[in-house]
Amino acid sequence: MKAIKLRLYQNMANYKVATSFQLKETYPLPPYSTVIGMVHSLCDFKEYHPMKISISGNYFSKVNDLYTRYEFKNGNSFEKGRHQIDVNGLGVNRGVATAELLVDVNLIIHIIPENQSEEFLNLIFEAFKYPREYPSLGRREDIVVIDEVKIVEIKKKELEEDIELKKDTFAYIPVNFISDSSVEVGNSRIFGTRYELTKNYVSENIGNKKSSKMVRIWNKEEVIYSSNITALEGEIVPIDEENDVVFCEM
Repeated sequence: MKAIKLRLYQNMANYKVATSFQLKETYPLPPYSTVIGMVHSLCDFKEYHPMKISISGNYFSKVNDLYTRYEFKNGNSFEKGRHQIDVNGLGVNRGVATAELLVDVNLIIHIIPENQSEEFLNLIFEAFKYPREYPSLGRREDIVVIDEVKIVEIKKKELEEDIELKKDTFAYIPVNFISDSSVEVGNSRIFGTRYELTKNYVSENIGNKKSSKMVRIWNKEEVIYSSNITALEGEIVPIDEENDVVFCEM
């Protein structure tokens, strides 16, 4: 199985938690859907191409920043809160809100497309090697520096010795990696934060014949976000040719 392996850097980034509003919270690493969206944008795909994603990395610190927030409502008559104005009387509230930003983000990402043809792999490789526009991950302004891009071979391998990741390396670990004891997180086996990450979606009409209303139904994957990770000797774990663990089901 082949993958496109990326080493990325971002000075600042926000990977928005969909349920956060007053404070635009961020995930500690980009969710699968965010990475898949970047791939599809740079490749100029017009339809979804199935792929698996492995994400690991870290960030130095977290800060809060102010941004302009707009609220849209039907009609022009509604209560205006503090620091908010009605833009041109069009029923649009504009105010100030706060966003969490990660600082000095470093990522290792494996993109494993279902289509394993050489042509398709090279298409994604070329899109990151020579991007048609500046790449971003998270918000539009969260520019990505591509430190390295390469095509690597991934194999499920019985480990002859433990592979210990650096202490400051975090990852989204699929729950089955832990439930079948193929990896260990810390000596005390105190795991990390459990997330249900969005991956891809299908559009579904919840309206009627007279008035259609399309909504996105998201497919989600359950992961553990943690560090101090060890892939255990004697277990069968997917790794690439550089001996980096690939955190996705193969």
